[in-house]
Amino acid sequence: MTSVFSAEGKNIPCTVIEAGPCIVTQVKSNETDGYEAVQLAFDEKREKSTTNPMKGHFKKAGTTPKAKLVELKDFEQELKLGDVLTVDIFDEDTFVDITGISKGKGFQGVVKRHGFGGVGDQTHGQHNRLRAPGSLGGSSFPSRVFKGMRMAGRTGGDRVKVENLRVIKVIPENNLLMVKGSVPGPKGSYLIIEK
Repeated sequence: MTSVFSAEGKNIPCTVIEAGPCIVTQVKSNETDGYEAVQLAFDEKREKSTTNPMKGHFKKAGTTPKAKLVELKDFEQELKLGDVLTVDIFDEDTFVDITGISKGKGFQGVVKRHGFGGVGDQTHGQHNRLRAPGSLGGSSFPSRVFKGMRMAGRTGGDRVKVENLRVIKVIPENNLLMVKGSVPGPKGSYLIIEK
């Protein structure tokens, strides 16, 4: 993340995203595939690391192997195989939805994962159980723990969609997009940006 100053002099926190160029590698239709969608490819990949079927797939679109493939339904533009989408399709002061995989945090306890308070102070005879989940309820009836009970476990690494992020600036010569606020995932991760 970084920040820019607005015309009024306010400091706006924003994220810089490299958005494109994306190449159309497949156009799916109702006749051939049973549904309509557009497949976009982004980011260069070594020829050596690409399987032969995928090499043929990219060759048909007239491009080199790419690292990330994404299929988008309900695409408003009419696109053909081999078309290139750049950051120019976005306008400043419009809103976009951004989808990504959130940062994985590994196995976490209930305080970090669900915001439990823990015992707090060393009261009620506690001496080493400050961040424990406490009682789970359920006694002789129903004699089990209900599904969905909030407990410790793997945190993060989920698909997250952040809606209505304002586009602060579009820099077409470098294919950069600046949006207000934060986006899901670590640095260098792939995102899907929708108007």
